[in-house]
Amino acid sequence: MTGSSSLASSGGKSPGADTSSHQFDQPAAGVKQAPPCTLVIFGAGGDLTKRLLMPALYNLSGGKLLPDRFSIIGVDRVQQGDDAWRHTLTETMQSFTKDKTAEFYTPKLDDAAWGWVSSRLHYLSGDFSQDETFANIGKAIGDGSAVFYLAVAARFFGTVVDGLGKAGLLKQSDSMFRRVVIEKPFGADLPSAQALNARILKQADESQFYRIDHFLGKETVQSIMAVRFANGMFEPMWRREYIDHVEITAAETVGVEQRGAFYEPTGALRDMVPNHLFTLLCMAAMEPPNSFDAEDVRTERAKLVQAIRPLRPDEAVRGQYTAGEELAAAVPAYRQEPHVAPDSHTETYVALKLSIENWRWAGVPFYLRTGKRMAGRQTEISIHYKPAPYRIFSGTPVDATTSNVVRLLIDPDQGIDTELDAKVPGPQMRLGRVKTSLRYKTFFEEPPNVGYETLLYDCMMGDTILFQRADNIEASWRVVQPLLEAWGRGEGEVESYTAGSQGPAGADALLQHDGDAWSRLSD
Repeated sequence: MTGSSSLASSGGKSPGADTSSHQFDQPAAGVKQAPPCTLVIFGAGGDLTKRLLMPALYNLSGGKLLPDRFSIIGVDRVQQGDDAWRHTLTETMQSFTKDKTAEFYTPKLDDAAWGWVSSRLHYLSGDFSQDETFANIGKAIGDGSAVFYLAVAARFFGTVVDGLGKAGLLKQSDSMFRRVVIEKPFGADLPSAQALNARILKQADESQFYRIDHFLGKETVQSIMAVRFANGMFEPMWRREYIDHVEITAAETVGVEQRGAFYEPTGALRDMVPNHLFTLLCMAAMEPPNSFDAEDVRTERAKLVQAIRPLRPDEAVRGQYTAGEELAAAVPAYRQEPHVAPDSHTETYVALKLSIENWRWAGVPFYLRTGKRMAGRQTEISIHYKPAPYRIFSGTPVDATTSNVVRLLIDPDQGIDTELDAKVPGPQMRLGRVKTSLRYKTFFEEPPNVGYETLLYDCMMGDTILFQRADNIEASWRVVQPLLEAWGRGEGEVESYTAGSQGPAGADALLQHDGDAWSRLSD
């Protein structure tokens, strides 16, 4: 659907829209600009808006993907005006030129690109629970198309959607769209996710809700489908007849640090598994869709999650980091972090063994792990193939064959590694391990990206392929619900692991039961 803003429909000027031409007027050949619309950001003063949404809009502007008739309205409780909000965001953007460790780093801020964005910034102060706030938003956007981005704490999701619905701001027409982007966490368990879905769907149609998982905004995550389905060498052997087990890792070296108030009631399972790790699982294990149509792809993702057997407590290991070292610097234990209880039992690490009960994957264990303060920052999917039959090598110095491995690298390296056996040069038959490495940056020049550019652009374009549907969200929570209930009753221990290590010993035992072992995290 192509929408038209109030500028187009009334001949007036929508908030912040500059109708003069600028250097970003036309996108690259074959790429469409987003349609005219207003982006309304609830939580305008928050960290997400400053660190990710504004850099993403800056990059989209530089990529010529935003239309002239585009405006941004920030909504938050703090009393301030347009100029004050612009000044704060400009200072934050300029700070990214000095911090090479930031998610968005640029050696120099392009004044034209940022000026184009900042000239379209407008601020509205208001309480999310007050009708007046939504009445003011309605006056600002008029009868134009709009995307409402909920960059707020999860407790406000239902309140904001209720306010939008009550004010009539979610009503659409053939010439105008209204869409809502909802950040994670979407619910804290299965009942709360079901309740939130039921609540928001009273106000608008499923097609208007874009439940976001920023992992799907990563280019390397999106490329998994291309690698699997565009190359004949992979898909025929991407099944239980050939694959022994699959590892999915999302390890971080950082700790909880200043996020203790959020992390204490959340923990690693809720924070990472039903969303990020299951996103990677779906991309690696889903059936080929009939097409790259959004609903075809989302249906296959949902079917995959629905085929996962709900987890038992003996298929999970929890851990919490103690004091240790990262990069030769001493770091505190989780219980010593700000806003964390001194006797906390919140897990900062979780390892799982999943079973997918369908024809492709029956009998293949999927091992998932995620943790903070680990030995290395590493997000990857490792496909371990079954070893080749040994019989042909009997009577040679070869005493065993080993598993071939295909690693899909997502962060910080982006590419594909393989491990296989080959003959060592010499008169005897001896096998040696050979590793190959492909890095996407060797072949492709990736534009600046913080992971939100594609997600924002797709939402404006009405493409839902990278967003979660209600049935997928609920199916994901259904898999982990037995663990949440068991842990809520105090069952199972939370093991300790030293910051900067490979994780708790129980995680190793989880795999050793099947004769498997985790790939070592890089130091």
